[in-house]
Amino acid sequence: MTAFSACNDDEGFEELNLEKSSVIEMSGDWYVQTFIGGNMVVDYEVITTSNTAADDGTEIQMSDHEHIWAFNSAIPVNLTDLTFSGSNLESKVDDYEITVSVTNGVIQKNGTVSSGTNQSVDFISFDIEFSDDPGSIYHIEGYKRTGFLEDEH
Repeated sequence: MTAFSACNDDEGFEELNLEKSSVIEMSGDWYVQTFIGGNMVVDYEVITTSNTAADDGTEIQMSDHEHIWAFNSAIPVNLTDLTFSGSNLESKVDDYEITVSVTNGVIQKNGTVSSGTNQSVDFISFDIEFSDDPGSIYHIEGYKRTGFLEDEH
């Protein structure tokens, strides 16, 4: 006969305390489309928004993974209304250095539906201008990645 015993003694274990990012409501992977002058120029690609190293709630880090335009910038945010914008923001991807200006940036909770499963998801939208293409304003919009295969592009 074998006996098993369990112990509820938590001695020696510290309580796990995971902190959330200060910009968690604005963070994630996003499937976005890119438009210029109302015409789509890039179909669904992934961009990522996350906290900066400071994680102080004043900026999000945005990266496009070099599918739309090679940029990776910290963008000032307003956490109360989930908006973001900034001018002449530094961007460096490898040895490629430019500045970007972001306007009209907004995230709307449950503001759209995903393309495959048609479930309610967060919506992102913003305009961006790149210093190496001055005068061209790109409009980018899309939805937060759901993780469902039907929504992957």
